Amino acid sequence: MSQTSHPETSISVPGTPDVSERIPAPERVPTPERVSVLERVPTPERISVPAGSLPSPSGSGLPPAGPGLPPQGRIRPARRPAPPDEPGERSWPGGFRDRLTTPLPAFQELVTTLWHGGLRRPRIEDAGRIPVRRGALPPVVGTDAVVTWVGHATYVLQIGGLTVLTDPVWSRRIPGIRPRLTPPGVEWADLPPVDAVVISHNHYDHLDAPTVRRLPRSTPILVPAGLRSWFTRRGFHDVVELDWWESAYVGDVRFDFVPAHHWSRRAPWDTCKTLWGGWVVASADQTIYFAGDTGYGERFAQIGARYPEGIDLALMPVGAFEPRWYTKASHVDPEEAVQACRDVGARRMATMHWGTFVLSGEPLLAPVEQARAAWEAAGRDRADLWDLAVGESRVLST
Repeated sequence: MSQTSHPETSISVPGTPDVSERIPAPERVPTPERVSVLERVPTPERISVPAGSLPSPSGSGLPPAGPGLPPQGRIRPARRPAPPDEPGERSWPGGFRDRLTTPLPAFQELVTTLWHGGLRRPRIEDAGRIPVRRGALPPVVGTDAVVTWVGHATYVLQIGGLTVLTDPVWSRRIPGIRPRLTPPGVEWADLPPVDAVVISHNHYDHLDAPTVRRLPRSTPILVPAGLRSWFTRRGFHDVVELDWWESAYVGDVRFDFVPAHHWSRRAPWDTCKTLWGGWVVASADQTIYFAGDTGYGERFAQIGARYPEGIDLALMPVGAFEPRWYTKASHVDPEEAVQACRDVGARRMATMHWGTFVLSGEPLLAPVEQARAAWEAAGRDRADLWDLAVGESRVLST
């Protein structure tokens, strides 16, 4: 993968209009190289950010770094923070259990996950029917955006002049899970220079250390609150961690971190120590919602309320939903995914989180088959359901 310099990066963290009277905003401190703090995603009751009219970094009016701050290169804090103990680090609470909408998985549920993912012998006789269309990424024409499904929750988004990876996993296997059923839809060597990476949460099937190690250490990384140090320990220095409803710019593309119904854990001692969520990636011409991992709930409607002009495409998980008694809190099923797409106000839905790793008990093709049935039952236009093959690309025109 050839490398060139990355576009100018900036970050936005606005104040919270609805709740600032009750909860004081946390102190903002300088973020890492080429990143600046801007403003929060507006709440629907006060302000909206229409798709296609997002402000650009050049017009953000950011002041220079205040006196007494360490040299920041191209970092431009929105307001003068107190000098931090360690430049670039933000202060977070000890955990995010207060963001949970359902109880954490019990021991029995975790054993069930291990059983379906790695201990039992899964029925994979239908693996050969999972469609795979590997090939080169198509060229981007004009202001079009191109989305390509690599597998699981990994997409290549070519939008606003950037190449963006979502939850990149190119590894053959992840801890505790049998090897992947299908190869990555795009060869790593065939990727153009990566301009940004977004991470939804720290579970191993979404944050893959071997894949991350293949990235240049200058790659801009956007992560949930509390997860920045995981990357800086590995040599990455352009890493920004955000709370829900905070935003960042890379070039002229805006990245909004939005809520999800999920949880986080990478080891027995770090449960919910880092946040989880989805991302809304918006250029001047398209708006794409990447849901990450999530159960169904009211947070989808909250996201939709903040984008009143609609979202062009929702990348929605449809797999890992059986048995329902233990997956419901953390994973939507296909019918819920279709409803969530409607809740966020997305015209189109692209499926993901199926056909790659065996994480649960449903038949291998059930996620996409049930998504098609649910889409039809909802009366949606079949052309707006992008049930992509692994490696398949679609063009999102302006």
